[in-house]
Amino acid sequence: MDEDCPFCAIVAGDRSANVVYEDGGTVAFLDENPAARGHALVVPRAHREEILTDADGAAASVFETVSTVAEMLQATLEPDGFSVFHTSGPLVGTVHHAHVHVVPRFADDGIGLSLARDALDDEEGARLAEEIRANG
Repeated sequence: MDEDCPFCAIVAGDRSANVVYEDGGTVAFLDENPAARGHALVVPRAHREEILTDADGAAASVFETVSTVAEMLQATLEPDGFSVFHTSGPLVGTVHHAHVHVVPRFADDGIGLSLARDALDDEEGARLAEEIRANG
């Protein structure tokens, strides 16, 4: 536990949150500043800044809970879909405890999650794919 981490405080029960689900490895709670009704965060119980590249299985536990929470939100709110995202490293923002956003989406919700995109060059794609496979 990181004493300065607000998510660790929620996990420990030292800070209030609207918890929607918890199990031995994760806690899911409503975002204090939601982008949409039902916007939830899923966090590992153990403080960590990264989950995707850790070899201890935290990602599997977190994303299993993401699926569970999405099912619960679907049954409760009947959204048109979901946006699910996780960022890490220096882009993570102000809370350095790994977390995944589960955002129910509704027609005309005004939420914009777009990425600037370019076409993948065939040669560059082949080189990059080979490089990634070599590190697998």
